[in-house]
Amino acid sequence: MSQLVEDKATICVVNYKTADFIKLCLRSIRKFTNYPYDVMVIDNGSQDESLDYLKSLKWINLIERDSKDDPNGGYSHTAALQFGLESCRTEFFVSMHSDTFVQKDNWLSNLVRYFDKDESIACVGSDKIEQIPLWRALLKKVTDFKAFRHKLLKLPDPTGKYRHYNRTICCLYRTEVLLNEKLSFLMDRDKGFGTGKKLYFELKDRGYPTVELLASVMRQYVIHLAHATQVVNEQEFKLRKRTVKKCNRLVRKILSSQPAQAIFADDSLDL
Repeated sequence: MSQLVEDKATICVVNYKTADFIKLCLRSIRKFTNYPYDVMVIDNGSQDESLDYLKSLKWINLIERDSKDDPNGGYSHTAALQFGLESCRTEFFVSMHSDTFVQKDNWLSNLVRYFDKDESIACVGSDKIEQIPLWRALLKKVTDFKAFRHKLLKLPDPTGKYRHYNRTICCLYRTEVLLNEKLSFLMDRDKGFGTGKKLYFELKDRGYPTVELLASVMRQYVIHLAHATQVVNEQEFKLRKRTVKKCNRLVRKILSSQPAQAIFADDSLDL
């Protein structure tokens, strides 16, 4: 493995036909990031206006990935992140969804700072970054009787359904650890594990400390439009009508907000 550049992060964003989202995502990174970074965007065969936009940017490393033989969109996203990890040459690797937007100065510096507490920390992130009040999130957690029952009875949990893991929505990893341990975002997808889930469990099970931030803390730094990529490409993804309706409301709210409109209006962030 070649020497990694210290005190620098590679932010890896996977794109698939998300023209508005990818623009807001990348421009927000440019606007609010002061920690040394590179941006790697892996496009999974979009062939649309979002790819045209990405090709116009000189400050990103764009990789066009052929995903036509992938079994599904979930696999494509996971395989793209794995390609990004294998190409990473910086101390930190940051996974970020294209429907995730930065909203606070020094976000990356503040998150990287958690690694300073212990040189063996391998990952900093959170669970779902839901756009709901803290009291609702806590109420949802304490009333999750299925999870409580599984823990109480110590029932089998082969896919880690009731086990916390840091999601790839916005997650920081120590690159050297992942590469040395030969961990992959694709681990055990055939057994029902989602993107990065088995990788995170392996980090924990091999004794690496991780930082599990509350969603309310991560939400101070980024906004995530859950399922937005699938919703804008609903002809290709199957989602419940309720999920689509809820997501569309959130998308309209966020994209029409003053901060988002200011970023859309600032074309200098593309230069």
